[in-house]
Amino acid sequence: MKRMMLSTSLGLAALVVGACSQESATTGAPARTERTPYEMQILEWRAERVKELTKPVGWLSLVGMHWLDVGSTRVGSATDNGTRLAVGPPHLGVLKLTRDGTLSFTPEPGAGVAIDGQPAAGTVRLTADGDLATPQTVVSFNKGDASFVVINRGDRFALRVRDALAPSRSSFAGIRYFEIDPSFRFKARFNAHKPGSTIEIINVLGMVEPMVNPGTVTFEKDGKAYTLEAVDEGDHRLFLMYADRTSGHDSYPASRYLYAEYPDAQGNTIVDFNKGYNPPCAFTDFATCPLPPLGNRLDLAITAGEKKPLKDDAAVAE
Repeated sequence: MKRMMLSTSLGLAALVVGACSQESATTGAPARTERTPYEMQILEWRAERVKELTKPVGWLSLVGMHWLDVGSTRVGSATDNGTRLAVGPPHLGVLKLTRDGTLSFTPEPGAGVAIDGQPAAGTVRLTADGDLATPQTVVSFNKGDASFVVINRGDRFALRVRDALAPSRSSFAGIRYFEIDPSFRFKARFNAHKPGSTIEIINVLGMVEPMVNPGTVTFEKDGKAYTLEAVDEGDHRLFLMYADRTSGHDSYPASRYLYAEYPDAQGNTIVDFNKGYNPPCAFTDFATCPLPPLGNRLDLAITAGEKKPLKDDAAVAE
């Protein structure tokens, strides 16, 4: 196992370095030794993006998502569990969900469970990701290589399971990109909505959730104005979800994502589509990605940012 972990770590390290030093590996374009400061900035952003994606608790380590019903369920990898995991000991413990959304977990003695990095001792209350006041509880096992957390979507809860040794992480095929194009970096105008405004966003599971909608950003390309609704996930950044004329062709069909800073005193911000990236759903079936509102489907081919992901067989073919 140690040998596998070392091999995985080396492979991921090489991938991160490659994002900066060998753009040809992801775009097919000839590698260039001289880069402008802006190009270097984008390459550094790409390397950080790959680093986040491939970390042990990143999106590539997901191996399961299990929706919970009110009541108690035994959790573990054995077939006699109500919630059967793809990884871990045969019996991990018992999870209880009450009608008011209270979650608790009682570890199985000897299962090697840790709660937020500390050895488990008796029944503990779990915090889901929807509770902004308290950090999400991490239940880890398999000597810390695997874990689960609880996510809250609408009025439902689910276990999201990770495994640092998952093949989806160790055999990651990499990310392809459009060429870096400064013409897709725009000075955009922010137009604020009434304070407290929300917008209904549908996720890939068909669930509808209201999200904070502070306003829109408008940019111009080739003399035409384009406007995107922005949402705020609670980190005081403008989160932009968009689809465009490349969606389903060169880029991921459902959407791409992009962050922009809140506007300056003059109401301006920067929208840089070279930092447009694929949603987690492009890499895993165990994510609940929000989809762009209808107005964020642009009649424009945004040939910048990430292309749709490589598949393992496609990586070999290319």
